Amino acid sequence: MSSSTFTGLGLPASLSQVLADRGIITPTPIQAATLADAIGGRDVLGRGRTGSGKTYAFLLPLVARLSADGRRPQPNRPRAVILAPTRELAVQIDTALQPLAAVAKLTSRTIFGGVGQQPQVAALRRGVDVLVACPGRLEDLVKQGHCRLDQVQITVLDEADHMADLGFLPGVTRLLSQTPKDGQRMFFSATLDSGVDGLVRKFLTRPAIHQADSAEAPVASMEHHVLHVSAGTRTEVLVDLAAAPGRTVIFTRTKSRAKTLTRQLNARGVRATELHGNLSQNARTRSMDAFHSGQVQTLVATDIAARGIHVDDIELVVHADPPAEHKAYVHRSGRTARAGKAGTVVTLMTDEQVRDVRALTRAAGIKPTMTVVDTIAHPVLQELAAGERVFEAPIAPPVADTSGRGNGRGAGNGGGRRSGGRSRSGPASAPRAGGAGSQGGAASGGQSSGRGRRPARDGNRAPAAAGSAAGSGHSASSFSRRVRSR
Repeated sequence: MSSSTFTGLGLPASLSQVLADRGIITPTPIQAATLADAIGGRDVLGRGRTGSGKTYAFLLPLVARLSADGRRPQPNRPRAVILAPTRELAVQIDTALQPLAAVAKLTSRTIFGGVGQQPQVAALRRGVDVLVACPGRLEDLVKQGHCRLDQVQITVLDEADHMADLGFLPGVTRLLSQTPKDGQRMFFSATLDSGVDGLVRKFLTRPAIHQADSAEAPVASMEHHVLHVSAGTRTEVLVDLAAAPGRTVIFTRTKSRAKTLTRQLNARGVRATELHGNLSQNARTRSMDAFHSGQVQTLVATDIAARGIHVDDIELVVHADPPAEHKAYVHRSGRTARAGKAGTVVTLMTDEQVRDVRALTRAAGIKPTMTVVDTIAHPVLQELAAGERVFEAPIAPPVADTSGRGNGRGAGNGGGRRSGGRSRSGPASAPRAGGAGSQGGAASGGQSSGRGRRPARDGNRAPAAAGSAAGSGHSASSFSRRVRSR
């Protein structure tokens, strides 16, 4: 059999068919490098860039080996544990696991904080084959006696370097120490620094080491641009890019900046949702669900979304605030140009940031195209994000309550009146009002002569559901229904 196919690498035909049903036929380099060793039971140390396919590289052998073993889980004793640094990544891993586990008749459960622990405790008591867990909550459950790790056959550590960056290594070490020494362990990471080497020496036994690509090498299908903007035009440029067709992720340095920018975008008629550490778990879940489903096209996030989060067809990543160091730039940018697809990365740079951005791109090993943009009529904006700009009706101020009680609601949470209809972009020379709630024109003027890689939006798309602008104070249902131009 050929090693260029999943079955040729030893994967059972039933699992290969699950992948084929999802259009996944050929293993990625990291999968091709690690699958045979992992299915054979060896400890594995795998390094591949973000978006390289590491998740299936450990899920496929894990499911194959647990299924072949045939044991059933005992109460409170999982058979496999996958440790992930963030709740969003844990959910994403479990989502990828579900169809594989269904074929193999395995059960799984996510374990993380920010939500009540009783459903997690009840699931553990019933018996779970695979736990996908964040270290903090799993340690809590172990200490409370709700979970024991002495029957774990396979342990996976995903995004090991990010675990180190977040300070999770002491907890990870304690958890790994409670798993059987003769069990299989697989560590996957984008880089192998930040203390990961210590875990490797302590817990991996004669591991098969595979590096599928260079840790810092830029993705060939990713275009990098730096737009030199003034402080006064930065928000207008962000609004213009986000109003173009297709999915966009905008990164900010701080949680307050993410919240503020999300409100500004929604007020200008660009449906956006936010993701950062100040949101409750339910709000974070609503934000990701809205972005995954396409109810909103723009996600404004801190670096919490820079690792591991995958959404299909993100074509544009914008660094509204340049990151502090080059590794963050690489990981943020990796939300686009995934699975062989093309993508564009844009960094906004003000006069005060010129030196920092030049040092950043140099350290990241990229040579971006630099353009001075002093107006949203600049043609480079259409080149980077082609297509007609679409703006929903802005949210009007709340209606005054003359009853003396006050309605307790402000504009943006559904308490105000709606303006009529939606607006498409006007001519390139049309000015955009600067106040919140303005819709002004963007510089589209029809389809650009650029690449035109972005598909046109579906004019019949249903309005976003409430909560798609989770945590921002704006409900997507506050926007009026879109009306097609005839």
